[in-house]
Amino acid sequence: MHKFILILLFVLTIFSCGTDTDTGEFTVGSDYLALSNKVIMIDTVTVEMSTINFDSLATSNHGRILIGNYDDPIFGKVKSDSYFQLSASSYALNNTGSDTEAVNYVFDSISMILKYDNYYYGDTTKVQTFNIHRLTQKVKPNTNDSNFYNNSTLTYDSQSLGTISFKPRPTEKDSINIRMNDEFGSALFQKIKKREVTDFESFTEYLKGLVLVPETSNSANVIGFSVSTSKVRMYYSKYQAEADEVPFTIDFTIADATKQFNSISLDKTGTILQNLPISSSRLSSTATNNQGFIQSGTGVACRIDFPNIKQFKNISTNGAIVDAKLFLKPVNNSYSEKYPLADSLSVYVGDNLNRISATLVNSANSTVYGILNKKSDEFNENVGYTIPIGNFLQKEMLKQSDSRSSLILTLPGISQSVNRIVLGDQKHLNNKIQLKIYYISY
Repeated sequence: MHKFILILLFVLTIFSCGTDTDTGEFTVGSDYLALSNKVIMIDTVTVEMSTINFDSLATSNHGRILIGNYDDPIFGKVKSDSYFQLSASSYALNNTGSDTEAVNYVFDSISMILKYDNYYYGDTTKVQTFNIHRLTQKVKPNTNDSNFYNNSTLTYDSQSLGTISFKPRPTEKDSINIRMNDEFGSALFQKIKKREVTDFESFTEYLKGLVLVPETSNSANVIGFSVSTSKVRMYYSKYQAEADEVPFTIDFTIADATKQFNSISLDKTGTILQNLPISSSRLSSTATNNQGFIQSGTGVACRIDFPNIKQFKNISTNGAIVDAKLFLKPVNNSYSEKYPLADSLSVYVGDNLNRISATLVNSANSTVYGILNKKSDEFNENVGYTIPIGNFLQKEMLKQSDSRSSLILTLPGISQSVNRIVLGDQKHLNNKIQLKIYYISY
């Protein structure tokens, strides 16, 4: 009785009466459970699932260099190039007092140093190969805003300034060092030595930026590196220096994170998603083996609709949805150690054209996430994401207009990763989506 009073008080704080009624008839069905004489649990409501594709995702200013490619067995060919602009704290060689002493300095070498940031996806036991290229276009957005997107690209020289093949160790406190072309490094050194490059403006006129491009022949993973700690380092020393003398260095860093972005592409040819429509449309799960899809970086997201929710007003003259739980199950064999499940889902409210209007919140206006239950049984029936959507469905039920909102599901880090997930819909054979609605009449 005490629990019932608490539920009733909660309802009275969020419920407001509506005068509009829906045409049609709503049948609760035989599978509902009576929890008391006034509260029922309904689990026979239609839930529609589909897959959508956002037009673009802003990938600049997120602090991660994302580089690599792999052939996903479900989604297709995933690839990420990383573009960035460099700068230095000083554009002068070491000077101990004499204006002419710089003449005695000589170029030694130049390298790119990339520091792991612990992110990886795919098979890191296999070799990753990528090249460094010089940009022929300034790192400047093509549009009126200041962002770069997952589908942004800049032109670059086809000649490689440096290449590396390695097996990634992304969880170690380590970095990789790529020796760059001596001719390129020597030319830049001479520009600085001759005072032809003296500041950021003259430097970016000469070197507009760099891009890291993975080779497609043998890569099987995508790796994250830190923007703030990665750099290009030039080494130089005194002419005929002693063997034990420490060389001098100039570090060129990515000081402006807004001038670094990842161009992330997905080739869906020959996959179940190859007919994924433009961003304002959707691909029903009935056309994709009763499955919905999410992938970060490429803009693939899952949409959930509740077409009959307004008919709940026909159950009772005075009633409200006090709670509702949506349980989504990842499809068996779609995840593994190489393609792990994320700990949570991000949930947004969208319209019929897939435009996001808000983050999903509860009645206390706190952000709602889908939380992963990792406790599996023999058949993985308990592995899935639970999303509390009672507040959302209550508002949908009371809408005066005919418009309906949907839920749009993405993964955290949508703009700086390539994680993905496959979810079962209401008619999936083994991994059905489940919705339980708790309704009170009074």
